[in-house]
Formats: sequence, C-alpha cells, structure tokens
Amino acid sequence: MLFFAANISMLFTEIDFLERFAEASKAGFRAVECQFPYTFGADVLAERLRRHALSQVLLNLPAGDWSKGDRGIACLPDRVGEFQDGVERAIEYATALQCPRVNCLAGVAGAGAARLKLHDTFVENLRFAARELKPRGIALMIEALNSQDTPAFFIRTSRHAVEIIEEVAADNLHLQFDVYHSRIMDDDVVSALQQNMRHIRHVQIADHPGRHEPGTGSVDFKAVFQVLERAHYSGWIGCEYIPATTTEEGLSWLSSI
Repeated sequence: MLFFAANISMLFTEIDFLERFAEASKAGFRAVECQFPYTFGADVLAERLRRHALSQVLLNLPAGDWSKGDRGIACLPDRVGEFQDGVERAIEYATALQCPRVNCLAGVAGAGAARLKLHDTFVENLRFAARELKPRGIALMIEALNSQDTPAFFIRTSRHAVEIIEEVAADNLHLQFDVYHSRIMDDDVVSALQQNMRHIRHVQIADHPGRHEPGTGSVDFKAVFQVLERAHYSGWIGCEYIPATTTEEGLSWLSSI
C-alpha cells in the first residue's frame, strides 16, 4: 500500500495557505508536506494539523532569499553561520509539528565558484545538520534539482546525491527522490528509482513536461508505483505538482492507484 501526502505549497493554491489544511483533509489526505512554513508561527500550524487530523511529514530547511534566486545555502562557504541558524529554526518547527524529516536544498553555485570548496562546505554542513537532528529523531534529506528549471544547482542527479550521502556517512541522512527532476536528469526514472531505493526515505511526484499531476505527461507512473510496492516502500509520497486546472479536478488520478 502506498501513502500520499499533499504538498500544500503547490496544491490548493486557489485558497489561502492556512485554509489548505482543511481542503487536504477533505480531499482524503492524512498527511501534508510544505516547502517553507516559517511565515507562520509553529503553534498556529500545529493547531491546524490537530484540527484536521493531519500529520506533517516533510518541511524544508530555510533556504535563503527565494526572491533573490537562492535555492538553498548549504553549499555556500560564506553562509555557514546562516545555515546553522536555519538548522536550529527547522528543529523548532519540526519538533512543534512532530515532523520526522527535513529537506536540505544544496544551493546554486555562482559563476566561477570552486566546486571543491562548495563540495567540502556542503558535506560539513550536512554533518552538522545530521548531528543536530539525530537526538530529536529527525531525518535529514537531500535531493537533486534539474538543470533546466534550476541552472547551476549543486546536485543535479540522484547519483551525485547518493555519493554525497555515502561520504557524509550519517545514518539519518537519506535521499529524497523527486520523479519530476529525475525524469529530466536521469531520463529513465524507473531505473534510477531501482538503483537508489536503499537510500530513499521520501518520494515526490509530478509529471513531465509541465510539472502537473500524474497522467498529464510522459512518466510511466504505473511502473514507478510498482517499483515502490515491490520494494515494500512504507514512506510517504509527496504530491508536489502544479495542478493543470484546479487541485480538486486534478486529483482524479488517485482513484486509480
């Protein structure tokens, strides 16, 4: 059996953020994920989760200034202090929301940046974050982002992400496998999923092209879900996609799972 969570940063955007918890519950979801919850007080979000009998299963570490092009800061040598402060803030929210995993976006490499320095910074920041999160029982995730939507993102493939995970060697650091990004960068999503299954603790889905709901593009989601079921994957699958029309109309694919 597969378990799906609504990404309320991308679904139900027809309504205000705090109202999306109710809509997710009404649509049949029992869990939600979101990208950046920090605009709202943790107590406010926790109350919404309780009210609608939802679990928060994923949130991102603070990722810098999104409006200025930041897509994470974990690989940036001049922002280590900011990254460490962000880890503590994420712990505060994850604890209040009883969220068992947080995702770390690596960041965008600036023009002329030394790759080795970025690599070393990223590895040390991940070790720091994993150490801080472990006593709280929180897992740390990393993911690849495709180079079409996010040029110069530090991690572009699942293989690179796994290499980093193995180097850091923290038992609470895992792979967040995003089907949409993998379709662009790995091409054969099913093979990439099979090859990396032992590292995966969270999955996100969207079709390609368009990043819409399953069934609107070229991804063979029947095969993707079969791989997960055969591997006895018991984690969550985050619906992190842009509805092609409205969220409600786009959820019909779930009835065929």
